[in-house]
Amino acid sequence: MSDAAAAIEAVYRAEAPRVLATLIRLLGGFDRAEEALHDAWLAALDSWPRKGIPANPRAWLVSAGRFKAIDRIRREARFSAASEQLAQQIELHAEPDEDDAPAIVDDQLRLIFTCCHPALAPDAQVALTLREVCGLTTEAIAAAHLAKPVTIAQRIVRAKGKIRDARIPYVVPGPEELPERIETVLQVIYLVFNEGYLASSGDSALRTDLCAEAIRLARLLATLIDEPEVRGLLALMLLQDARRTARLRDGEIVPLEEQDRGLWNLTQIAEGQALVRQVLTGRFSLYSVQAAIAASHSPDGSDWPRIVAFYDMLMRIDPSPIVALNRAVAVAMRDGPAAGLALVEQLAEDLADYRLWHAARADLLRRLGRLDEAKRAYAAALDLTVQEAERRFIQRRLRQLQP
Repeated sequence: MSDAAAAIEAVYRAEAPRVLATLIRLLGGFDRAEEALHDAWLAALDSWPRKGIPANPRAWLVSAGRFKAIDRIRREARFSAASEQLAQQIELHAEPDEDDAPAIVDDQLRLIFTCCHPALAPDAQVALTLREVCGLTTEAIAAAHLAKPVTIAQRIVRAKGKIRDARIPYVVPGPEELPERIETVLQVIYLVFNEGYLASSGDSALRTDLCAEAIRLARLLATLIDEPEVRGLLALMLLQDARRTARLRDGEIVPLEEQDRGLWNLTQIAEGQALVRQVLTGRFSLYSVQAAIAASHSPDGSDWPRIVAFYDMLMRIDPSPIVALNRAVAVAMRDGPAAGLALVEQLAEDLADYRLWHAARADLLRRLGRLDEAKRAYAAALDLTVQEAERRFIQRRLRQLQP
C-alpha cells in the first residue's frame, strides 16, 4: 500500500464512525446510513488520490454520503411518491458544518444511547455499539467476546431489526432515564478501550485511536451526567493509557515489571489519581476500584499489598474468574510465585481456553524454576494467541528458556 493510500485509509478509519452517526440522523436509519457511508468511501477513493484529502474529510464524507443516498432513493423508486418525499426531506435536513462541534457530539451521543437501548439484549447492545459507534470489525468484536464472528454478525443484524421494528428513538435519554442506561454504555466504552490497549488482532498490540476514542467518549459522558462510575472509568483509562509509551519496545510487549516508568505520562497519571480520590469518597464500584488498582502503580513503584486489598474488594463486586486471575498475579507479586501459582491452578477449569491464564501460569512456573512445565504452559498460551505482538512476546520467553 502506498503512503497516500495508507493516509487515506487512516483518515477514513478515524472519521467513519462519526460520519455514520451523522448520516443515521440525516437518513433516519442504519441501513441507509451504512449504504451512504459505503458510497461516500467509494467516492473518496476516486477523488482523494487525484485531488488530495480535503481539509475537512468528515464534512466531505457526510455531504457525499447524503447526496449518494438521495440519488439511490430516487433511482430505486423512481415512481414512488413516498420515496420522492423522503428524498426531499433528506435534502432539507441540515448538515453540521465543520465548526458545529456540538451537533457532531450530539449525533454520537444519540447513536451510543440508541445502540444501548434497554429493549435490546445486553450482548446485542455491546456488539452493535462496537460496530456502529466505533467501527470495529465483527472479527475484532468476536475476539473481544471470545465468540465466533458469525454469532456477532447475527447479534448485530437482530439488534438493527429490533431498532427498526420497535421504532426505537434516536435520542439521548432524559435525566430520569439516564442513570439506568449508563451501565451498558460504560461497558461498551471500556471494551473499546481494551481493544485499543491490547488489539485482538493485527501486527501491533496498540491501537491508540481506539484508546483516544474511548477516553473522549468517557469525557463526553462526564459532562452529560454527574455519575461517579463515569469518572471512575475515565480515571481507569487515563491511568492505563499513561503507560502506553513504555508498553512496547521494538514492537514487542514489555510487561509491567520491566517497563521504564520514566516514560509514563505524568499529566494523565495526575488527572487519573485526582479522579480516583474523588470517586473513592463515595461507594465502591466496579470501575472506581479498578481505577484505584491502576493508581497503585506509580512511577515510583507498585504498592502490591494495597493492590491485593483492592482486588479483594473487586472480587466482592465482580467475582469472575478473570478478576480472580488478576488477583492471583497480584498475590504472587506480594507473597511470591508459589502463593500466586496455587491460586492460578484453582482456575484451571474455568480458564483452560483463556490464553492469559496459560501465560500467567507459565510466568509463575518460570519464576519458580520449573522450566519444562513453563515451556509447556507458554506453548499452550501461544496456541491460543492470535495477536502478533503477544505471540512475539511468548516466543521470546520460550527462547529464553532454551538451554
